[in-house]
Amino acid sequence: MSRTLSPVDPDWPCQVKAPGSHDWERTAARWLRDLLPARYAGYSTLNRHPVLLARHAQLQIQHEMRAVRAALQTSRCELPPLGVAETVIENTIRLYAVELEQLGRLARGVRLVGDALVTGGGTHRRR
Repeated sequence: MSRTLSPVDPDWPCQVKAPGSHDWERTAARWLRDLLPARYAGYSTLNRHPVLLARHAQLQIQHEMRAVRAALQTSRCELPPLGVAETVIENTIRLYAVELEQLGRLARGVRLVGDALVTGGGTHRRR
């Protein structure tokens, strides 16, 4: 059984086969679809065109990052009037910080997969 090595870039998602390997685009599309809200699975245009799926996933993650940043920046002033305890606020701030890191990694992975889809599975460029 031959094995295709995964891309060197550490941000390449482990759920997606290496560009150019057998069936890699199907694994890319499945991973990208999983990043979107479930209702998007019904949109055949996105499912038939992985490049569009990558573009929409990138936009979705950007919006999620903006929402998490807003929640993080407003936690200290908006949560106390709601009766949220200081320890809970601190835990929430840590949660948002971790989520931003995870979303950043996902965004880099989506960008790499999208670039590979655009180039047809050739070598992808780092940004």
